[in-house]
Amino acid sequence: MAESYPDLNERFDYEWGTLADGELDSDPIVALGDWLHHAASSDVHDFNAMVLATVDAEGRPSSRNVLLRGVENGRLQFFTNRSSRKGLDIEANPRVSLLFSWLPVHRQLRVDGTAVKLSDATSDEYFDSRPRDSRIAAWASAQSEVLASRDALDAAMLDQVARFGDGPIPRPDFWGGYAVVPTIVEFWQGRPSRLHDRIRYHRDAPDAPWVIERLAP
Repeated sequence: MAESYPDLNERFDYEWGTLADGELDSDPIVALGDWLHHAASSDVHDFNAMVLATVDAEGRPSSRNVLLRGVENGRLQFFTNRSSRKGLDIEANPRVSLLFSWLPVHRQLRVDGTAVKLSDATSDEYFDSRPRDSRIAAWASAQSEVLASRDALDAAMLDQVARFGDGPIPRPDFWGGYAVVPTIVEFWQGRPSRLHDRIRYHRDAPDAPWVIERLAP
């Protein structure tokens, strides 16, 4: 039987806005904050979701969505199981790429940089702020490992619920945060006829000035 797909030749012109030279702040992290505020106020669902792309020790890439949970000192923070595929990839190769897709408002934003581990204190603080069931789930799920069945995962969750009862739930040693130190930040604004606006910031070192360039679409 032939595969069935929707019309993959459908085309849509991006006509929401423009991105003029000099419109963005000279600091891309400030500009990122402005675009995050706009996406949130435009009711973009999961406006803080970003695709995290990593590469393992053998050069094999993989990507998945994670949630931006903070921006401090120009670094973008997220939290995860460090024994997962992404955590092991980062351990082998800390160079990563992030992508925010705000297509309802015809925008996307890419960040390339290096991921570094956040401190235990920062990871503890965020872990303690999570809903109780999410904290228990962190213990129940050996993220990225093969499961015998969904029932096995549900049973592991029930085991951890019984284990902790009404008591405190400490952060697992294998769970924590990362901060991405940007070296490239690119803002993309959709335009008609695929003549999109692209503004790229880049620098070679964390204390170097940002170079701002317009790229061809």
